Amino acid sequence: MNPVLEFPLTDEILTEFALAIGTDLQGYRNHVYRVLNFYCAISDLQGLPCDAVQIAAAFHDLGIWTDNTLDYLPPSIRLASEYLDTKQRPDLKEHVSALILEHHKVRPYRWAHATTVEPFRQADLIDVSLGRVRFGLPRALIKTVQSTFPDHGFHAMLIKRSARQFLRSPWRPLPMFRW
Repeated sequence: MNPVLEFPLTDEILTEFALAIGTDLQGYRNHVYRVLNFYCAISDLQGLPCDAVQIAAAFHDLGIWTDNTLDYLPPSIRLASEYLDTKQRPDLKEHVSALILEHHKVRPYRWAHATTVEPFRQADLIDVSLGRVRFGLPRALIKTVQSTFPDHGFHAMLIKRSARQFLRSPWRPLPMFRW
């Protein structure tokens, strides 16, 4: 499988938030592109994922920057919901919200929209784990996606923010995880 090199809908959204993301833009964009490519591979999908997945991918971690928090799921969902309102796509709100809310679920997701939410959750975990968790994807594919869309400091930023969160709230070090 060759990586998908462009996700225009996702890029349109990321461009809208470029100032908020600041110097982390390239790292976040590449993270989103890696997740989307892993999603396509897990789902055995040729071409682009559905709009809900592309939109959720752009917004899934955005609250980190817009609200300066690691408790970013609620702000990310809020931003996605506002975006869907402006695009007159309220039909996608439930689906996009589920994709964002459950992408850090520790156990497999089996409820509404599971056919997209679960592979999205897996794709994000593949990237966050730097490919150590693979969900059956070949190492060569993961390496190809990683080299096509380099890290640009994304994981270092996560580590730095996680350390800061731990110092501020040691009893709640990773508030984005869901059981």
